[in-house]
Amino acid sequence: MVVDPERPVLLATEKGYGKRTQVSEFSPQTRGGQGVIAIQTNERNGKVVGAIQVQESDEIMLMSDKGTLVRTRVAEVSIIGRNTQGVRLIQLADDEKLIGIQPITDSGTESDTEMEESEA
Repeated sequence: MVVDPERPVLLATEKGYGKRTQVSEFSPQTRGGQGVIAIQTNERNGKVVGAIQVQESDEIMLMSDKGTLVRTRVAEVSIIGRNTQGVRLIQLADDEKLIGIQPITDSGTESDTEMEESEA
């Protein structure tokens, strides 16, 4: 992933929790670094299933192992600190797990149209 410092990172866990966090909250790591906590993982949250950079105008698709798909706006996900648990993104059954998160970017903006016209 090429990191854009202007776009927050959206993290999601297998039990349907997630959050957005500004890139500036993550300290740079060098060789031999121990890493940083991006989201607290515990029995409530489960393991991390995805981390993507998003914009306020984007939407995301959440996918579960039982075939549940939920599309939601990124603007509805709270921007909170790095070392926190997050908020519920999707309601899952007890035996269901979130397996994927995919951004749905805004297509058809004026800049895309202008770019296509200039190429023609």
